[in-house]
Amino acid sequence: MSPQLRTTVQPDAQRATGQDPKRWHALWVTLVAGFMILLDVTIVSVALPSVQRDLGATPSSVQWVVSGYALTFALALVVAGRLGDAVGRRRIFLVSLSAFVVCSAAVGAAPSIGLVVLARLLQGVSAGFMAPQNSALIQQLFTGSERARAFGLFSATVGISSAVGPITGGVILALATGTHGWRWIFYVNVPIGVAAVLLGRRLLPRSSPGTRGHLDLVGVGLLGTGVLALMLPLVQADSGGPRRLWWLFPVGVLLLYGFARWEDRVSARGLEPLVAPRLIRGVRGYAAGAALATVYFVGFSGIWLVFALYFQDALGYSPLQSGLAVTPFAIGSAVAAVVASRLVERLGRLLTVLGLVAVTAGLTAVALLLWLVPPGTAIWALVPALLVSGIGSGFVISPNVTMTLREVPVSMAGVAGGALQTGQRLGAAVGTAVLPGLYYLVKGDHDGPSAAVALSVSAGILAVLVSLALAVTDWRTDRREGRQAAPPPSADEAHPG
Repeated sequence: MSPQLRTTVQPDAQRATGQDPKRWHALWVTLVAGFMILLDVTIVSVALPSVQRDLGATPSSVQWVVSGYALTFALALVVAGRLGDAVGRRRIFLVSLSAFVVCSAAVGAAPSIGLVVLARLLQGVSAGFMAPQNSALIQQLFTGSERARAFGLFSATVGISSAVGPITGGVILALATGTHGWRWIFYVNVPIGVAAVLLGRRLLPRSSPGTRGHLDLVGVGLLGTGVLALMLPLVQADSGGPRRLWWLFPVGVLLLYGFARWEDRVSARGLEPLVAPRLIRGVRGYAAGAALATVYFVGFSGIWLVFALYFQDALGYSPLQSGLAVTPFAIGSAVAAVVASRLVERLGRLLTVLGLVAVTAGLTAVALLLWLVPPGTAIWALVPALLVSGIGSGFVISPNVTMTLREVPVSMAGVAGGALQTGQRLGAAVGTAVLPGLYYLVKGDHDGPSAAVALSVSAGILAVLVSLALAVTDWRTDRREGRQAAPPPSADEAHPG
């Protein structure tokens, strides 16, 4: 950059050139916080049987400990990015991280399942406000090849945090023995979060508040109530929810249809919709990638709860044994996520196609083994299948982010990234409601937990197959048009978020 141009840039743009000497230390603060909030989606899975026994809760109420967190996480994302731009990303990050710490302590101390669920809902809101600031701060701090490296670390964090959740939860419960040991899964966030807040105050860059934009609160309400209407009967599956609350399904569909029409109306008035129609219809590859992520997370997130319920309730495993049982998946996912960041520019969408094929093959083998092999030996037979599906998952999540955002204009990068994260979290919310609900339903009506876990995993496989169809369609379109993965934006193209 020439001296003449250097005198014209704003402070945010100067920091975005990578000149901040504390930028890598600041990145690790955001990665630790991001790891913590995403870990909390799956870390609770191994603790649900303990929570249910300790508090005398019903299966449907403990499901809300997971699915409620994922739902409020998703709904907060849609306004958090714009609010961070309006009042300052550093401020929103620190406030929401502090709130997350307080809510974590409140979940751990809650004396009843109702208060646990309430605190988890608020914890999800604070996580949702924090998450968009992570990617925006990376845009602000880094440019060019450094930005690509930073986003590679961020994408790997997203993939690994979800995969290692059950193992981490099992280790914590093994160390925190006793009736109330599950509470330490939430208490452990407190010292980590406090340290991150203190370091964040020192290391995160300040930015001048921008102009407060339009917040599509009607869109938030329509989307949230529509998803809730579809989820509620499924979460209540153990108590006949689909039969009693069947009427909520058409209500949910109508609300989501109303959401789509409302977004068109908001866009036509020149305001900022929750999900810009021109982003969905006008940016090639974005709609397919966002839909792929949403559907994939339905299966990916829900399977961990089903495994935890089956291993602990049916096989009598401890939480640690339950977490260690899925270690092959976590190892495969972690290694593949690192490798994928180097392969995606060369293979493009083909990498996610191969990854989804591996996930499908691995989970199909898992479902068959859980159904046909005696429970006492099934766990050892699962190791190769879980390893294959883990490697496949590592080739899906991070590369899909790159491929989905590759042709998004820089001016829409923030909205596009926020909408993509929202789809992932909504998929997780639906998955953590649907798959455990199906497990309880089949377990009660058929021949026990083996059939229930096999059918629940099979439902997750269906979601993966839909994702695979979307990936193959996008890959074939790329081949016809001669497209490959887009390179990371240069410093001249980058905008500070």
